[in-house]
Amino acid sequence: MDYQALAELLFPNVTDTPESLEERFPLRNAPEGAVITRMAPSPTGFVHLGNLVQGLTSERMAHQSGGVLFLRVEDTDAKREVPGAVEVLIDTLKHYGINFDEGATHTGDAGLYGPYRQRQRAAIYHVYAKKLVSEGQAYPCFCTEEELAAMREKQEAAKETTGYYGAYAMWRDRSMEDIQAQLAAGNPWVLRFKSTGSIENQFKFDDLVKGKLTITENNVDHVLLKSDGIPTYHFAHAVDDHLMRTTHVVRGDEWLPTLPFHIQLFKALGFKLPKYVHIGPLMKMDGNSKRKLSKRKDPELALTFYKAEGFPVEAVYEYIMTLLNSNYEDWRRANPTAPATDFKFSPKKLNPAGNLFDYAKLTDVSKNEIAKMDAAKVYALLTAWAKEYDPDFGEKLASDADYATKILAIGRGGKKPRKDLATWKDAKDYMGFFYDEYLEKPAFAEKFSAETVRTALEKFLAVYNYSDDSGVWFDKVKAITEEMGFTTDMKAYKADPDAFPGTVSDISTFIRQAVTGKTNSPDLYTVMQILGYERTVQRIRNCMAALN
Repeated sequence: MDYQALAELLFPNVTDTPESLEERFPLRNAPEGAVITRMAPSPTGFVHLGNLVQGLTSERMAHQSGGVLFLRVEDTDAKREVPGAVEVLIDTLKHYGINFDEGATHTGDAGLYGPYRQRQRAAIYHVYAKKLVSEGQAYPCFCTEEELAAMREKQEAAKETTGYYGAYAMWRDRSMEDIQAQLAAGNPWVLRFKSTGSIENQFKFDDLVKGKLTITENNVDHVLLKSDGIPTYHFAHAVDDHLMRTTHVVRGDEWLPTLPFHIQLFKALGFKLPKYVHIGPLMKMDGNSKRKLSKRKDPELALTFYKAEGFPVEAVYEYIMTLLNSNYEDWRRANPTAPATDFKFSPKKLNPAGNLFDYAKLTDVSKNEIAKMDAAKVYALLTAWAKEYDPDFGEKLASDADYATKILAIGRGGKKPRKDLATWKDAKDYMGFFYDEYLEKPAFAEKFSAETVRTALEKFLAVYNYSDDSGVWFDKVKAITEEMGFTTDMKAYKADPDAFPGTVSDISTFIRQAVTGKTNSPDLYTVMQILGYERTVQRIRNCMAALN
């Protein structure tokens, strides 16, 4: 076979050469040890937690080494493409603090190594396809769908591994005449890789997460170019990662079965193999067993879930870091106020088996992150969330920023700040009573009569002075307690609870419920100071009237 003639026959219009492409996409001027990596999603429109895990891993590796993170869109499968998916991905990852140095953007491409969308790079792939054909490492295959289906049935019946290989690779060694006849008839063809591997052979491979792996060689003649001239992922990613000068490939470990072919393909093309970082899956407990997070079953897989639930970006970022590197939590305890980017991230500390997603732990992390924020920041983030997901609440927050900020400042700051909020969704229940429309009717404990509650409230109104400081205010509450035969001595009450109708805590709760509608609220004295004298008194009077 004259492979050069075959290459010219298949790609008569390809005049560019691998050498010219090497000049067009030169080696990057990056510092020694810099990581050049990418995110290379398919534009399917679903942005999930795995994208964030991969993106954060890639971003940390690139930026802490002085390298480059770029976005490449792998849109070779047009059937799966969703309009606007690229923009959604860019915006979502940006929301979580992952910014690209170059690549696909809302308005096109930014960077010297584009195009960054694979369907726009077809001419580049054809240069290398022609090269492989001219070297006898690739060939056209004219098999029909029916022929491939019949081949698979035969393999399954014989209990053989399915695939296009060995004796089943019916177009691997066909003559030039056969090929020319098919082309003359206008029959479609795909370009296949001519594998020289054998499943009898194995070799060692180092993955930055999985460690030393034993790899079985690939013996399948995989498709490189589809019948429309667009490459498969396998071929496109090899060419792109080489020309874009990728040093590290970060991807899910579901790609491990294709690694033997990818290694083989890089070698055939004469490319230096990048280092691979195969990340394990995110899992969750399902009963007593673990399973992978599922798009169909688990809403928490979608990144839109966290925004809608009201988890601040800082919380999700911190939580993901605890999943990625086991030593992150120790570092955070030692550096409570340092930016997360100060942490020395290492792909070698990723869990090879994957990580267990723990919603309860995410909630705890989020409480801590919100507790560290000042009231102004909490107000800004909460209001932005509420305007999108709870417009009525958002409107109330926005109508008086000073008022809302004072509310959110209660118990904030100091060594032990309150941790009432785990998400912005919690805020309405926590502070809604400050707005009259959200005030709920209190339900007093059944062991206390309406008359007892009313008497306590009457006595409080008789002595309440808005100008009192918190000490004087509480002394008055204690005095009412004693007047009603309740006790301020908690030890005495615990020793003989039947000796008293209740405690100062109960009297405080009566007042709290009248003012807030709740048995639990932020500091009651501060609540009254923010509500103001008139609103506080009116709420207590309204409650007393409802007790009649």
